[in-house]
Amino acid sequence: MSHTLISEGKFKYIEAGEGTPIIVLHGLMGGLSNFDAVINHFSKEGYKVIIPQLPVYTMPLIKTNVKAFSKYLGEFIEFKNFDQVILLGNSLGGHIGLYYTKLNAEKVKALIITGSSGLYESAMGGSYPKRSDYEVIKKKAQDVFYDPAIATKEIVDEVYETVNDRIKLIKTLTIAKSAIRHNMAKDLPKMNTPTCIIWGKNDAVTPPEVANEFNELLPDSDLFWIDKCGHAAMMEHPILFNEILEDWLKKRGF
Repeated sequence: MSHTLISEGKFKYIEAGEGTPIIVLHGLMGGLSNFDAVINHFSKEGYKVIIPQLPVYTMPLIKTNVKAFSKYLGEFIEFKNFDQVILLGNSLGGHIGLYYTKLNAEKVKALIITGSSGLYESAMGGSYPKRSDYEVIKKKAQDVFYDPAIATKEIVDEVYETVNDRIKLIKTLTIAKSAIRHNMAKDLPKMNTPTCIIWGKNDAVTPPEVANEFNELLPDSDLFWIDKCGHAAMMEHPILFNEILEDWLKKRGF
Protein backbone atom coordinates (compact mmCIF):
# COMPACT_ATOMS: atom_id res chain seq x y z
CA MET A 1 0.00 0.00 0.00
CA SER A 2 1.49 3.35 -0.99
CA HIS A 3 0.61 6.51 0.86
CA THR A 4 0.44 10.03 -0.50
CA LEU A 5 2.81 12.59 0.97
CA ILE A 6 0.68 15.39 2.41
CA SER A 7 2.19 18.89 2.31
CA GLU A 8 0.73 21.49 4.69
CA GLY A 9 2.60 24.65 5.64
CA LYS A 10 6.16 23.67 6.51
CA PHE A 11 5.21 20.04 7.20
CA LYS A 12 5.26 17.00 4.94
CA TYR A 13 3.92 13.71 6.22
CA ILE A 14 2.00 10.56 5.44
CA GLU A 15 -1.00 9.51 7.50
CA ALA A 16 -3.40 6.57 7.65
CA GLY A 17 -6.08 5.24 9.99
CA GLU A 18 -8.16 6.73 12.80
CA GLY A 19 -7.71 6.55 16.56
CA THR A 20 -4.85 7.07 18.99
CA PRO A 21 -2.04 8.91 17.18
CA ILE A 22 1.24 7.04 16.67
CA ILE A 23 3.91 9.40 15.34
CA VAL A 24 6.75 7.55 13.66
CA LEU A 25 10.21 9.17 13.62
CA HIS A 26 12.61 7.98 10.93
CA GLY A 27 16.40 7.83 11.22
CA LEU A 28 19.12 9.85 9.57
CA MET A 29 19.13 7.92 6.32
CA GLY A 30 15.77 6.25 6.79
CA GLY A 31 13.01 6.90 4.27
CA LEU A 32 9.35 6.99 5.27
CA SER A 33 8.87 3.74 3.31
CA ASN A 34 10.97 1.92 5.95
CA PHE A 35 7.81 1.93 8.06
CA ASP A 36 5.36 0.65 5.43
CA ALA A 37 4.55 -2.47 7.47
CA VAL A 38 3.95 -0.38 10.62
CA ILE A 39 1.58 2.09 8.94
CA ASN A 40 -0.27 -0.62 6.99
CA HIS A 41 -0.84 -2.75 10.10
CA PHE A 42 -1.56 -0.25 12.86
CA SER A 43 -3.76 2.02 10.72
CA LYS A 44 -6.23 -0.91 10.67
CA GLU A 45 -5.98 -1.55 14.43
CA GLY A 46 -7.50 1.62 15.88
CA TYR A 47 -4.52 3.96 15.48
CA LYS A 48 -3.87 7.02 13.36
CA VAL A 49 -0.29 6.47 12.14
CA ILE A 50 1.56 9.59 11.03
CA ILE A 51 5.09 9.73 9.65
CA PRO A 52 6.42 13.29 9.35
CA GLN A 53 9.35 13.95 7.06
CA LEU A 54 11.96 15.29 9.46
CA PRO A 55 13.98 18.30 8.19
CA VAL A 56 17.26 16.42 8.47
CA TYR A 57 18.86 18.11 5.45
CA THR A 58 16.73 21.27 5.18
CA MET A 59 17.39 22.94 8.55
CA PRO A 60 20.05 25.68 8.65
CA LEU A 61 23.36 24.14 9.76
CA ILE A 62 23.18 25.87 13.17
CA LYS A 63 19.83 24.13 13.80
CA THR A 64 20.90 20.73 12.50
CA ASN A 65 20.77 18.96 15.87
CA VAL A 66 18.67 16.69 18.08
CA LYS A 67 17.25 19.63 20.07
CA ALA A 68 16.00 21.48 16.97
CA PHE A 69 14.45 18.31 15.50
CA SER A 70 12.68 17.74 18.84
CA LYS A 71 11.32 21.29 18.68
CA TYR A 72 10.14 20.63 15.12
CA LEU A 73 8.33 17.51 16.38
CA GLY A 74 6.64 19.63 19.05
CA GLU A 75 5.49 22.12 16.43
CA PHE A 76 4.11 19.27 14.32
CA ILE A 77 2.18 17.79 17.28
CA GLU A 78 0.74 21.25 17.99
CA PHE A 79 -0.09 21.75 14.30
CA LYS A 80 -2.04 18.46 14.32
CA ASN A 81 -3.85 19.44 17.57
CA PHE A 82 -2.91 16.21 19.34
CA ASP A 83 -3.30 16.21 23.12
CA GLN A 84 -1.27 13.05 23.63
CA VAL A 85 0.67 10.83 21.26
CA ILE A 86 2.59 7.56 21.10
CA LEU A 87 6.07 8.07 19.65
CA LEU A 88 7.91 5.37 17.71
CA GLY A 89 11.49 6.09 16.67
CA ASN A 90 14.30 4.22 14.93
CA SER A 91 17.95 5.27 15.27
CA LEU A 92 18.11 9.11 15.29
CA GLY A 93 14.28 9.08 15.39
CA GLY A 94 14.39 7.25 18.72
CA HIS A 95 16.76 9.87 20.10
CA ILE A 96 14.46 12.70 18.95
CA GLY A 97 11.52 10.92 20.59
CA LEU A 98 13.45 10.51 23.85
CA TYR A 99 14.56 14.14 23.88
CA TYR A 100 11.04 15.41 23.15
CA THR A 101 9.62 13.17 25.89
CA LYS A 102 12.15 14.44 28.40
CA LEU A 103 10.81 17.99 27.88
CA ASN A 104 7.13 17.18 27.23
CA ALA A 105 6.29 14.04 29.24
CA GLU A 106 2.64 15.09 29.59
CA LYS A 107 2.22 14.91 25.79
CA VAL A 108 3.60 11.37 25.39
CA LYS A 109 1.45 8.37 26.33
CA ALA A 110 4.11 5.86 25.39
CA LEU A 111 7.45 5.62 23.66
CA ILE A 112 8.80 2.88 21.39
CA ILE A 113 12.50 2.87 20.51
CA THR A 114 14.40 0.56 18.20
CA GLY A 115 18.12 0.86 17.42
CA SER A 116 18.01 4.28 19.07
CA SER A 117 20.91 6.65 19.52
CA GLY A 118 21.11 8.64 22.75
CA LEU A 119 23.51 6.53 24.79
CA TYR A 120 26.15 5.02 22.58
CA GLU A 121 28.81 7.37 21.25
CA SER A 122 29.52 5.45 18.06
CA ALA A 123 25.83 5.04 17.30
CA MET A 124 26.04 7.39 14.39
CA GLY A 125 29.46 8.98 14.10
CA GLY A 126 31.30 5.81 13.16
CA SER A 127 28.76 4.37 10.79
CA TYR A 128 28.51 7.03 8.08
CA PRO A 129 31.39 6.92 5.64
CA LYS A 130 32.96 9.98 4.10
CA ARG A 131 32.95 10.13 0.32
CA SER A 132 33.88 6.85 -1.17
CA ASP A 133 33.28 4.52 -4.08
CA TYR A 134 30.00 2.75 -4.63
CA GLU A 135 31.12 -0.71 -3.49
CA VAL A 136 32.40 0.63 -0.14
CA ILE A 137 29.09 2.44 0.42
CA LYS A 138 27.17 -0.70 -0.55
CA LYS A 139 29.08 -2.75 2.06
CA LYS A 140 28.43 -0.07 4.73
CA ALA A 141 24.70 -0.06 3.91
CA GLN A 142 24.56 -3.88 4.03
CA ASP A 143 26.27 -3.89 7.45
CA VAL A 144 23.28 -2.05 8.92
CA PHE A 145 21.20 -5.21 8.41
CA TYR A 146 21.65 -8.81 9.48
CA ASP A 147 20.52 -9.89 6.00
CA PRO A 148 22.51 -7.82 3.46
CA ALA A 149 19.78 -8.39 0.85
CA ILE A 150 17.60 -5.87 2.73
CA ALA A 151 20.00 -3.16 1.49
CA THR A 152 18.33 -2.83 -1.92
CA LYS A 153 19.92 -0.88 -4.76
CA GLU A 154 17.50 1.96 -3.97
CA ILE A 155 18.76 2.16 -0.35
CA VAL A 156 22.43 1.97 -1.42
CA ASP A 157 21.88 4.64 -4.10
CA GLU A 158 20.31 6.97 -1.53
CA VAL A 159 23.23 6.57 0.91
CA TYR A 160 25.73 7.00 -1.95
CA GLU A 161 24.00 10.19 -3.09
CA THR A 162 23.97 11.55 0.49
CA VAL A 163 27.66 10.99 1.23
CA ASN A 164 28.66 12.44 -2.14
CA ASP A 165 26.57 15.58 -1.65
CA ARG A 166 28.85 17.99 0.24
CA ILE A 167 26.08 19.82 2.10
CA LYS A 168 24.28 16.60 3.08
CA LEU A 169 27.54 15.05 4.24
CA ILE A 170 28.36 18.08 6.42
CA LYS A 171 24.86 17.94 7.92
CA THR A 172 25.11 14.17 8.47
CA LEU A 173 28.35 14.61 10.42
CA THR A 174 26.88 17.58 12.32
CA ILE A 175 23.91 15.45 13.40
CA ALA A 176 26.25 12.62 14.42
CA LYS A 177 28.17 15.04 16.67
CA SER A 178 24.89 16.40 18.05
CA ALA A 179 23.73 12.88 18.94
CA ILE A 180 26.93 12.32 20.93
CA ARG A 181 26.57 15.72 22.63
CA HIS A 182 22.98 15.00 23.64
CA ASN A 183 23.79 11.84 25.60
CA MET A 184 20.74 10.98 27.72
CA ALA A 185 22.21 8.67 30.38
CA LYS A 186 21.52 11.19 33.18
CA ASP A 187 18.00 12.02 31.93
CA LEU A 188 16.60 8.52 31.46
CA PRO A 189 16.17 7.60 35.18
CA LYS A 190 13.84 10.63 35.56
CA MET A 191 11.67 9.66 32.59
CA ASN A 192 8.63 7.66 33.71
CA THR A 193 6.93 7.34 30.32
CA PRO A 194 6.10 3.68 29.53
CA THR A 195 8.70 2.60 26.97
CA CYS A 196 8.84 -0.40 24.67
CA ILE A 197 12.38 -1.27 23.53
CA ILE A 198 12.54 -3.54 20.46
CA TRP A 199 16.10 -4.42 19.44
CA GLY A 200 17.90 -6.56 16.90
CA LYS A 201 20.20 -9.08 18.58
CA ASN A 202 22.68 -8.55 15.75
CA ASP A 203 22.58 -4.76 15.61
CA ALA A 204 26.11 -3.63 14.70
CA VAL A 205 25.30 0.10 14.80
CA THR A 206 23.77 0.24 18.29
CA PRO A 207 24.87 -3.10 19.82
CA PRO A 208 22.71 -5.17 22.23
CA GLU A 209 24.41 -3.71 25.33
CA VAL A 210 22.90 -0.33 24.36
CA ALA A 211 19.40 -1.82 24.60
CA ASN A 212 20.25 -3.34 27.98
CA GLU A 213 21.45 0.04 29.22
CA PHE A 214 18.28 1.78 28.02
CA ASN A 215 16.25 -0.88 29.82
CA GLU A 216 18.24 -0.49 33.05
CA LEU A 217 18.09 3.32 33.07
CA LEU A 218 14.45 3.83 32.10
CA PRO A 219 12.12 3.35 35.12
CA ASP A 220 9.18 1.87 33.18
CA SER A 221 10.49 -0.07 30.18
CA ASP A 222 10.14 -3.51 28.61
CA LEU A 223 12.86 -4.94 26.37
CA PHE A 224 12.15 -7.33 23.48
CA TRP A 225 14.77 -9.00 21.29
CA ILE A 226 14.52 -10.01 17.64
CA ASP A 227 17.02 -12.66 16.55
CA LYS A 228 18.88 -12.52 13.23
CA CYS A 229 18.15 -8.83 13.09
CA GLY A 230 20.26 -5.71 12.65
CA HIS A 231 19.61 -1.99 13.14
CA ALA A 232 16.17 -1.64 11.54
CA ALA A 233 13.91 -4.31 13.07
CA MET A 234 10.73 -2.90 11.50
CA MET A 235 12.26 -3.51 8.05
CA GLU A 236 14.00 -6.86 8.62
CA HIS A 237 11.25 -8.55 10.63
CA PRO A 238 8.12 -6.45 10.02
CA ILE A 239 5.56 -9.08 11.08
CA LEU A 240 7.33 -9.97 14.32
CA PHE A 241 8.02 -6.30 15.07
CA ASN A 242 4.32 -5.49 14.69
CA GLU A 243 3.27 -8.48 16.82
CA ILE A 244 5.61 -7.48 19.67
CA LEU A 245 4.46 -3.88 19.53
CA GLU A 246 0.75 -4.69 19.28
CA ASP A 247 0.94 -7.09 22.26
CA TRP A 248 2.77 -4.47 24.31
CA LEU A 249 0.30 -1.72 23.45
CA LYS A 250 -2.63 -3.97 24.39
CA LYS A 251 -1.05 -5.09 27.67
CA ARG A 252 -0.33 -1.47 28.57
CA GLY A 253 -3.84 -0.35 27.64
CA PHE A 254 -2.87 1.92 24.75
